[in-house]
Amino acid sequence: MQRIADSRPDPARDERPGPLGILGGMSWHSTLEYYRAVNERVARARGGHASARILLSSLDFAEVRDCQVRGDWDAAGALLAREASALERAGAGSIAIATNLMHKVAPAVEARIGVPLVHIGDAVAAAARAAGARTLGIVGTRWVMAERFYADRLAAHGIAAVVPPEAVQAELDRIVFDELTQGVMTDASRAVFRDAFAALVADGAEAIVLGCTEIMLLVRAEDAAVPLIDSCDAHADALARIALGEAAPHALAPAAPTPAAPAPAAASAGLLAP
Repeated sequence: MQRIADSRPDPARDERPGPLGILGGMSWHSTLEYYRAVNERVARARGGHASARILLSSLDFAEVRDCQVRGDWDAAGALLAREASALERAGAGSIAIATNLMHKVAPAVEARIGVPLVHIGDAVAAAARAAGARTLGIVGTRWVMAERFYADRLAAHGIAAVVPPEAVQAELDRIVFDELTQGVMTDASRAVFRDAFAALVADGAEAIVLGCTEIMLLVRAEDAAVPLIDSCDAHADALARIALGEAAPHALAPAAPTPAAPAPAAASAGLLAP
C-alpha cells in the first residue's frame, strides 16, 4: 500500500522569512536586474534549483512618471503605498522599492504597512562603509541629487554627500529619463557621467553612488577614479540576505530616526553634510 506523505506543516519551513515584496516597474529595465541579482545570490548560496520567494508588483511607469512631472508626490505616495499594502496582504514579510527616486515617498509607504521597508539608502550606506568611504558623491535624477531625502538617509549613518552643480544635475536627469529608462545607452552620455564623476572626486567624494538604478546599465567601474556603488546591486544584495535568512529585514536601518527632510529647495553644488 502506498504511504501518503504527512501533510502537516513543517515547523522549520514555517520559520523561514516571508517572501520579499518588491515594488518594481520604475523602470522595468532595472527591476529585471533586481530580480536577476537577488535570485543569482540565492542560487549561489543554496545551490540546486533554489531561488528567492518574491512577490512583485510591477507598476506602470507611465503613471508614476506622470506624478513626477506634475510634482504630485501625494498621489505617487498613495499609489506606492496601496501596492505595498497589497503585497503585505499577499504575505510579503518585507517591502522594497526597486528605485532610488521613489524613496522620496518612502514615509507614505511605511505609514501604510506593518512590515519593514528595506530602504535603498541603508543598503548604500552599508556598501559605502564596506568601501571605507565617509563622503559619497551622488548622481541620479535631479530630485535625488537636489533634495535632502536621500542625503539625510545617508547622514543618519554618518555619511556626508556631495552633488554636481545644477547644470550638470539637469543633464544627468535628462539622460536618465530620455534615454536610460527607455533602454537607450550612448557613448556621449557615458562621457557626461565620467566628467561628473571626476568633478565629484575633486570635491572630496571617496566613492560615488549610482543613485538611479538604471545608471549601472551605462557606466563601468573604470569610468571613475573611486569606487562606484551600484545602488541596485547593494539593495539586491541586502534583499538576498533577507531571503536567505542571513539578515533581519530591519537590520540595515539607522539606529536613530532619520531627520525629516525640509521642503524642496533649489539645488546647489557642493557638500551636503550630515
